[in-house]
Amino acid sequence: MPIYNQTQKEVLEQLSTSMEGLSNEKVKKRQEQYGLNQMNQSKPKSPVLIFLEQYKDLLVIVLICAALISAFSGEYVSTAVILVVITINAILGTIQTLKARKSLESLQKLSTPHVKVLRNGQMEEISSDQLTIGDIVCVEAGDVIEGDGRILEAANLQINESALTGESLPQEKTTEALSGEQPLADQTNMAFSSGLVTNGTGKYVVSSIGMDTQIGHIASMIENAQERKTPLQKSLDEFSVKLTISICVICAIILAINVFLAHENVLDALLIAVALAVAAIPEALGSIVTIVLSISTQKMVKENAIIKQLNAVESLGCVSIICSDKTGTLTQNKMKVMDVFANQEAFPPEALDASDHCHDVLLKECLLCNNAIYREDAQIGDPTEIALLELFDNYGKKDGDYVVETERMDEIPFDSTRKMMSINSKSHLYTKGAVDELLKRCTQILIHDQKRPITNEDKEVILSKNEYYAKKGLRVLGFAYKNMEPKPLDFADESDLCFVGMVAQMDPPRQESKDAVEKCRIAGIKPIMITGDHAITAQSIATEIGIFNEGDVVLEGSQLEKMSEDELDALLPKVSVYARVAPEHKIRIVKAWQKRNEIVAMTGDGVNDAPALKQSDIGVAMGITGTEVSKDAASMILMDDNFSTIVKAVITGRNVYTNIKNAITYLLSGNFSAILAVVYTSVLFLPTPFTAVHLLFINLITDSLPAIAIGMEKGSDDILKQKPRKSDDSILNSKTLIQIGTEGLIIFVFVITAYYLGNEVSPALASTMAFATLCLSRLFHGFSSRSALPLYKLSINVYSCLAFAVGAGLLMLILLVPGLHGLFTVAQDLTLQHIGLIVLCAFASFICIQLLRVIKTTIKK
Repeated sequence: MPIYNQTQKEVLEQLSTSMEGLSNEKVKKRQEQYGLNQMNQSKPKSPVLIFLEQYKDLLVIVLICAALISAFSGEYVSTAVILVVITINAILGTIQTLKARKSLESLQKLSTPHVKVLRNGQMEEISSDQLTIGDIVCVEAGDVIEGDGRILEAANLQINESALTGESLPQEKTTEALSGEQPLADQTNMAFSSGLVTNGTGKYVVSSIGMDTQIGHIASMIENAQERKTPLQKSLDEFSVKLTISICVICAIILAINVFLAHENVLDALLIAVALAVAAIPEALGSIVTIVLSISTQKMVKENAIIKQLNAVESLGCVSIICSDKTGTLTQNKMKVMDVFANQEAFPPEALDASDHCHDVLLKECLLCNNAIYREDAQIGDPTEIALLELFDNYGKKDGDYVVETERMDEIPFDSTRKMMSINSKSHLYTKGAVDELLKRCTQILIHDQKRPITNEDKEVILSKNEYYAKKGLRVLGFAYKNMEPKPLDFADESDLCFVGMVAQMDPPRQESKDAVEKCRIAGIKPIMITGDHAITAQSIATEIGIFNEGDVVLEGSQLEKMSEDELDALLPKVSVYARVAPEHKIRIVKAWQKRNEIVAMTGDGVNDAPALKQSDIGVAMGITGTEVSKDAASMILMDDNFSTIVKAVITGRNVYTNIKNAITYLLSGNFSAILAVVYTSVLFLPTPFTAVHLLFINLITDSLPAIAIGMEKGSDDILKQKPRKSDDSILNSKTLIQIGTEGLIIFVFVITAYYLGNEVSPALASTMAFATLCLSRLFHGFSSRSALPLYKLSINVYSCLAFAVGAGLLMLILLVPGLHGLFTVAQDLTLQHIGLIVLCAFASFICIQLLRVIKTTIKK
């Protein structure tokens, strides 16, 4: 019999569980029996297949051609070296792919959804993959259902199951057993994985997990989508294709000159041309970009930001507008009761006295009209409700004899229309909510131990105090009650209430928010506060942390609705605070800024924030208070819900882009110097400066190691002083191309100088000295390419030092060990004096480039 046809008792017996939840022992046994609550992942490619796929690259095919040409020309040593280089590159590519896979897996674990379950009779928050059959799950509005299950409790519970049923409207849930066979859409006492709780609260017992759920059946029929490249990677791919074509044209010219004008052997000339093409093209660039982005995502995890999409790292550097929630992001999201209003007078919470009947009722409401969990080891629920429980707990510590024996019976949950919630006991109805809405339903007021009709003067005093609290940035909750016999509650019961009092809470700004806002302004980023709070409250907090300044405007959602697109566009730059906004307003705000070609980051934590998070360029979800829907829609998750973390992420994004650009400049300037050397000697009919093995060594060592080290440059907060770059800015603008040409020319001059010094002895020595000078010059150039600043103004980069040490060590090994001379075509007549000249020429190129940096820096000042 399907469990939707069974009673709750039958379901619990069948699943061998109870309303107290599973014990730890049962959880362990069931996880061993049923596995974890996970969808089957597509089988990852084996390391062997990944290794073989490295040979599909066009540039690798060119290398293989070079190896075949070497074999045909009798250069078996060169053939062996080329094949070894190809294999090493393939191994490195395989290792990086496996590392990237491991990084993504670790990020997925960090962003695993969480659920609230009852275990051992206590509520716990666990990751959804630890959910098992028989668990009792507690849900409220905003939660995503994890695992299929039978509804046990439902207080106005509504779940949107459109992903399964196609029904756009949420389904009203019931706890009663159903009769007969029912289609999925009519199984109203069931909760299905991926469903979204849109209203109310409830509990369900898990009956299916993982691939056995209804959504799991659908997932098994869906093919996994292919991973898309980032915009930066796409533009770099296009750049690489254009560069490849250009280099091939140059190589064809060199080949023609060597064959038809210099009358060299065709195979030798072809080998040099092909090897030059391989050395000139920065084939390590794609790997470097991936490595830098992967390292950056891991770094940002340590700074409490989980990047779900690699392209988000790149896009962060372009952000010019940050639209942030107030609560929890700019503030601490740790509400504290600052003031209490009862008996028509205000007093600090420490002055509460339960011997006063009005105070007693207020304390009872703080405890009973509440869905939060407050224990020493855990605080789960809405921060405003946790603050109320903390108020009650603090009073209990002061007055150990104070005990509340009243039992909670039924509940009408809070919703945004009524702006209140109610519960009943055996003799009373207790209601809490927005003061203005609550007063509309009150006909009496409690003063000490006496009820009397509430007057307009009473209401004016209460509303005046409410407004006073709001101006100070406090959040106010009103409390009311009435006598009532126990019965199932409905909305009509929330009438003829007796007003008890108010509690004013404060969510103070985070200490670091003010500094983060100031950094935004320095960086040319406009911070905007978007909140559902009153305009007065929002402006108060915004002014304190520096978002709202003189001349700025606060715009309420109701005003926004009445404005045309043109009116909004005209006012947009002046608005720094949006108050009383609905989720749909957020989308309009984002689109309005995007029409101005601005890159917008939007924070959100609610279910209805998901469309705005999707619409923005960078959607930022809250890791602590955020719903699973908002986290799913976002491209970045803040694990500490802290606005300053966004600013740190922007700094990282800008530094990542700068590092990648510096790495590209380094690669191309070095490659340009090599091309110039080959073209120069070919045009003057001089012996070739580099052999195929030389160029392959340069490609493997002096390209990859320093470039990766540049990509791992620490970066600086000073990058915030730059204006945000446009998303369509070219990575190779005229300024960068001039730098590449100038620095490549300087390296070329000293390479050719070393070449001529060696050519006085022999062509072989000329080739060896040119090769060694180019290698060492590029290793030195790795230090210069770290920044546009002179080296003496930079801190030490351990990775650059390590890259230089490894590269220089391998080069000296080749030059000094006679057994390696034949393998790397090193001249036999190389002396220590020649090595000294090589070091001198390479260091001289470094000094010239550094002097150029000093001159540029001085001119800028």
